[in-house]
This record gives sequence, C-alpha cells and structure tokens, in this order.
Amino acid sequence: MAGTTHEAGWAHAPGAFSGPSWLRAPEDVNALVPQLWSATAHKTDGVLHVGGLPIPDLIAGVNTPAYVLDEDDFRGRARAFRDGFDGYDVYYAGKAFLCTAVARWIAEEGLCLDVCSNGELSVALRADFPIERIGYHGNNKTQIELRRAIVAGVGRIIVDSFDEVERVAAITAETGLTARVMVRVTAGVEAHTHEYIATAHEDQKFGFSISSGDAFDAVRRLRDAPGVELRGLHSHIGSQIFDSAGFEVAARRVLALHGRVRDELGLEMPEMDLGGGFGIAYTTQDDPSTPKQLADELTGIVEHECRALGLAVPHLSVEPGRAIVGPSMCTVYTVGTVKEVALDGGARRTYVSVDGGMSDNIRTALYDADYSATLAGRASDAAPVLGRVVGKHCEAGDIVVKDEFLPGDIRPGDLVAVPATGAYCRSMASNYNHALRPPVVAVRDGRSRVLVRRETEDDLLATDMGA
Repeated sequence: MAGTTHEAGWAHAPGAFSGPSWLRAPEDVNALVPQLWSATAHKTDGVLHVGGLPIPDLIAGVNTPAYVLDEDDFRGRARAFRDGFDGYDVYYAGKAFLCTAVARWIAEEGLCLDVCSNGELSVALRADFPIERIGYHGNNKTQIELRRAIVAGVGRIIVDSFDEVERVAAITAETGLTARVMVRVTAGVEAHTHEYIATAHEDQKFGFSISSGDAFDAVRRLRDAPGVELRGLHSHIGSQIFDSAGFEVAARRVLALHGRVRDELGLEMPEMDLGGGFGIAYTTQDDPSTPKQLADELTGIVEHECRALGLAVPHLSVEPGRAIVGPSMCTVYTVGTVKEVALDGGARRTYVSVDGGMSDNIRTALYDADYSATLAGRASDAAPVLGRVVGKHCEAGDIVVKDEFLPGDIRPGDLVAVPATGAYCRSMASNYNHALRPPVVAVRDGRSRVLVRRETEDDLLATDMGA
C-alpha cells in the first residue's frame, strides 16, 4: 500500500483489500507468536494467560476494553536496559506510558525518568521519584513550567529554543538556583521510519540545527548564562528504529559539534544523550535488537568518532520508552459484530468489530501502524480467515489491526487480545464519541491490581459546565 492515498484514509486506497506480503496463514490459529507478547503470556487450551492469570477471569472483574500490563515483563525489560547499557544513564521516556506505579517501578529498577510536560512531572513528584534522576523535555516549556522544574531541582533540562535559553537564564538569576541543561540538537538525520515520527531532520519543530550554526550559538549563550550548568548535547533521531546507521551519522555530527565547542569556546562538555527510538516487534516482520546489542553498537560508534576527533568519550545516556513498556502490555476487547466483505478477485475479508478502537489506540489511524491479534478466551478448530479488527467509532479509518488471520468461527462475545500496546496507546487515548478511557490493570504472580481506573460517565461530564 506504500505510495497510495485516498482522502478518506489509507483503508480506501487502491489495493488496500489485499493483505501484506509478509502475512501468512498460521498452521495453528490458536498459537501465540512469542516475540510479540510479554514474557509471561501463554495459552492453555486456547485461553490466553498473562501474569499467571487467565484473561477471561481477569476481564470478568474489570470488563473490556482493558489494558493489561505484565509487571514482571516491564521490570525485566527495564533491568535489561539498565544492565545492557552499563555505565550509561538510562532514562525511561514517560511519554510512552506513565502513572505513579510505573514511575515507582522505574525508580526501583534503577533507571532515570524523562518527562515532557507539567503533568508528567506531577506524576513523577507524586511517586516521590528521585528528583535528581528526572530529565525534562519539550519544545515549548513555559516560564511557569521551567520555574517549577528548576525550583524542584530536576536533574537536567533539555533546552530546545533560544526563547527557552532566555527563560532559563531569567529564572536562575531570579532564584539564585542552578539549572543543569543539555542542548537538543538536530543532526539532519532522517531515520528509516514513518515521516511523522522521524524527528532529527531539519524541517521540524525540535531542537537547534547543527548545520545552520544555531546549535553552536545556543551552547555559547548557555555557557555564558549565570546559574546555568551546561552538561552537553542531546540528539534524538526518531522512533521505531531497527538500524544503527542513523545513530552513527548523528553521533558523528553531534560529536563534531562537541569538538568545535572545545576548540572555539574552550569547553569540553562532559555528557551526550543519544535519545531513544529503539524498535519493538508489532508483527512477525519486526526484528528488534536486545539492549546489550544496542549498547555495544552505540558505544562502538561513539568511541570510534571520539578517537577520530581526539575527544574524551562523554558520559552517555539513552531514553527507551516504547522498548520497555510496549511489549509489556496488551489490550483486550470483546467482539460485538462480525461481518464478511467481498474483496477484489472474489476473496472475502472478515470484519471483526470490538468495543474499543481509535479512542484507545490511535496509532493505526495516525501512523498506519501494524498490529497483531489473537482469540483470547477459547480454543478454535476452525480454519484461519483473513480478518480486520475494527473499532466502534464513527470513522471509516477506525481500525485497530489492519490484517490478521483469525479463526473462521470468531463470533460476538469472544475476547480478542492485541499485543504490544504499552507505548502511546493509553497515553494518546481520547474521549472521541465520548468514549470512556479503559483501565490499566497490572498482573503479577496470579494477582491483578488496577493502576489506572476506567473513566466513568461522571468523569466525562465533570468538565461540561453547561446546565
């Protein structure tokens, strides 16, 4: 479907009814593809279990749709990044998914936390997250937000504009406090990913351009600002990236700027942040690296460039978010209606409508993202059929899973689970059509607890001031 467009969305483009070339009918429609699921997920007699709990039993207590978060898997992935990136500071990117319990898990596993809004900082403070291990991102931080962060003592602020340089300097002058900062730079690297989440090319809202000289000017101004402790440069090249080539090009350009700052300003900055964007497996076509593999590749890239430039290797940091929480969560839905639609060439597709949709997972509509799905509540002896899992909202593009083989006897009342929904699904959830946002339920050792409760109609109406 690459290169095809339609004003009503990609689902209406020519050829959209043919499944992708990589999707194959499974030998066993009941089987899970292990790399798509959290570590404790498995099936017994066709029933999906996560965290030691059968999904039908869990859903009986919380209803659907519901996000199910595997705590052991989440903690294990956090530790894998902590240990794989030994010697680095690993900042969990809270924008992927954040609540007070998750912030506490991150703290307990020894990671740092990256926030990018006043609300995310509030969650971190409520969780008593160590303030010196918090980084603060954002391309449009207000004077109020910056003052709160500086007074609270956050470990670092990622400065993103000349306006922000002035705001930070004014706050440190007013308060007499010190602000530890890094400079967000754009290295002119466009990652191999969807254009809307590739964030290091020049024509976008984040950071200071290296090629234009703005990044060097920002460093110079911050070096001269009283009360500002300049720690280094920050570069983020995009999201859902599997190839280290983009990191190599970016590191070369960012470290060249480190060298220029040393040579012309007499300042050898001690830190460098390589960002995040490490990919995960949403379907069988995705093959992510382990944290240790990533760390070895990135460390080798930086050390090589530093040798070439005669620089000391800076203290490094990275910011995984999706790569930790993404595979740790699945979303469970209840099937409401099933219909068959005739396709080109006489083929047919089964449309499976569930009780959620783009209000709890906007990524398919927004990014043309691919997902997988499985029947979660029973075994089936039926042959697999090509299906499309769709939501209940009044949009033709309200699609959760574009293409998946599901049992031919799938029917209303069945439970369907979609893996790898931990990143951005709850964070970007909405009340479209006045839907109620689903709960987040953590599972571990055969027990469950609600981390974020389901919204109620009272929540929905509380902000409606009409009488």
